[in-house]
Amino acid sequence: MDCRWALGDPEAGRALYREGHIPGASFLDVELDLSAPPGSPPEHGGRHPLPAADDFARAAGAAGIGPGVFVVAYDQGATGGSARLWWLLRHFGHEDVAVLRGGIGAWQGALASGDEELDPALFDPRPREDDTLSAEELEARLGDPSLTVVDARTAERYRGEVEPIDPVAGHIPGAVNAPYMADGVPEAIVAADEIVAYCGSGVTACVTLLALAEAGRPDAKLYAGSWSDWCSRGLPAEQG
Repeated sequence: MDCRWALGDPEAGRALYREGHIPGASFLDVELDLSAPPGSPPEHGGRHPLPAADDFARAAGAAGIGPGVFVVAYDQGATGGSARLWWLLRHFGHEDVAVLRGGIGAWQGALASGDEELDPALFDPRPREDDTLSAEELEARLGDPSLTVVDARTAERYRGEVEPIDPVAGHIPGAVNAPYMADGVPEAIVAADEIVAYCGSGVTACVTLLALAEAGRPDAKLYAGSWSDWCSRGLPAEQG
């Protein structure tokens, strides 16, 4: 599964796929297939809400994902698209999934161009209810010492020094910063009682969740709306 994408350029991923992809790979679009449309008041939900179960099932099935299919997802290396698919498949009950370490740059073979003709499959979604925290749940637990909130954005955005996308700069009060581009996750976070990760809109936080799963913490949760949802609700923010 080719999951390449670029924030702010919704056509980039499919263009890259058609230019050259691993032979036999199908394409899933982060904006159209791995997310619902951006939220708005009163529901909010952020810039990349989780897709509805039926919508994801249609996209996954059309891409050939069904029972007995082992999925290998890739992107440019660390953009979050492949980790987002990894997280969504597990969220909807499909555990047979891995991410190609290093992305397409790690592929040593020839590339194919254009689109692939794929046999569709029947994807039966079985959503989990234990792998996310909502804004309301997270707000109610601010200051809870048993919950470690991990901000996966760059350090500059976490501190509130820059904010190129969302209307408010800063981070969720009490959150610790572990940028998703870093090599692994600090041991102190891995050892926490309970972990929830967020980023700008819930995509690159999945890179952190993948790293946590590799470190032995597959129970870490996602705040799917992330900062774009949190700040749009007018909830508390910290800087520094």
